[in-house]
Amino acid sequence: VLPYLVHWVLILSLIRLYTSWWEIFVVAVQIRYDPFDASILNDPYPTYRLLRDTAPVYRAEESHTWVLSRHADVQAAALDHGTYSSVDGIFPTPPGSSFIGSFLPMMIVMDPPRHDQLRALVSRAFTPRRVAGLQDAITQMAAELFERLDEGSGSADFVTDFAAILPAAVIAGLLGVPATDRDQFRVWSSQLVQVDVNHGQTTDALTAAAAIYAYFTDFLADRRKNPREDLMSALANATVDGVGLTDEEVLGFCALLLVAGYETTTNLLGNSAVVLAQHRQARRRLAADRTLLGPAVEELLRYDSPAQGLSRTLTRDVILHDTTMRHGEKVLLLFGSANRDERAFPDPDVFDIERTSEHQVAFGRGIHFCLGAALARMEARIALNALLDKVPDWDVDLESARRLRSGPIRGYTSLPITWATG
Repeated sequence: VLPYLVHWVLILSLIRLYTSWWEIFVVAVQIRYDPFDASILNDPYPTYRLLRDTAPVYRAEESHTWVLSRHADVQAAALDHGTYSSVDGIFPTPPGSSFIGSFLPMMIVMDPPRHDQLRALVSRAFTPRRVAGLQDAITQMAAELFERLDEGSGSADFVTDFAAILPAAVIAGLLGVPATDRDQFRVWSSQLVQVDVNHGQTTDALTAAAAIYAYFTDFLADRRKNPREDLMSALANATVDGVGLTDEEVLGFCALLLVAGYETTTNLLGNSAVVLAQHRQARRRLAADRTLLGPAVEELLRYDSPAQGLSRTLTRDVILHDTTMRHGEKVLLLFGSANRDERAFPDPDVFDIERTSEHQVAFGRGIHFCLGAALARMEARIALNALLDKVPDWDVDLESARRLRSGPIRGYTSLPITWATG
């Protein structure tokens, strides 16, 4: 009897081993991630989980990049700017691409020491005191935008009627841009972010960049001669170690501010409207208790990050999870996946407005942590407060909504919402 038992134990062990390896093989085959794949962009989170569990260092061949998806790995890379450099751009690009070279200097694609010099200068525009000083004006703008909504129709486009207008007005106001030109700002910003270098879709982005530079060239010349109380005047006449910024550096910062300051907040607001429509109980709690808006915004940033990831370029070989990434190769840091990592957040796919989400990485980490994070958070709190005041209960029409097609930037270009009238 004993030999037969041993025989069957061995057979069962082999079956179990074979089944285990087969499951691993099947899961590996199922993974196909590309940051520009529209079919994944609609709901990337199941793919992110597969990446984290089975391929934490993944090679996306079509986009010529490695992909890091776990919270610990993404955060460590973001903090190690010496190894993970920003100089060659923050989006995946083919080897030898000249796309980033088409833009004027931006500190988001700089490393120290020049990055630190520029950041120290422009950060003066985003001090806690200055950001707090904008609160009343932003609150008034948000209220006025919602007052324009046709209450009788019970419908609106949340992005085009509100989420895209408020951040554009805030950034334009900071720079001193006339109100009549703000709609053009929105068009340029949208064109700048809807780019896919790997498939040659760069014309609109480069055209928008050229238009922004042309617009601000005369604007900058005027502010150098006739400074006013705005950010452009501060940049035009500021110095770093006694040396003023070049025209190219100021213009590059203006382009960066349009994307980082406007697009990120617009997408945060749009994503928030969808998430809160899908989580009615949480929305009703917010409507009843506005003190929860602060933690709710943090959870919204974690749950559906507007910037799903940014790229870095390796300055040396790195071995991570038994995989070697070579010097000069691109690495995509998936913030959106890191924020859904169960290793960092219990029940990460559950939206919980009372969650402690202070270690979410939606705004990055390290020296490139989003300069306007405090402003974006304040805009989101004010906007959601105004929305809950005007329309405490709404639905979104995702069938008719249009997603922003911009690789790892997640948001909507159109988002129809409806609410009960009468």
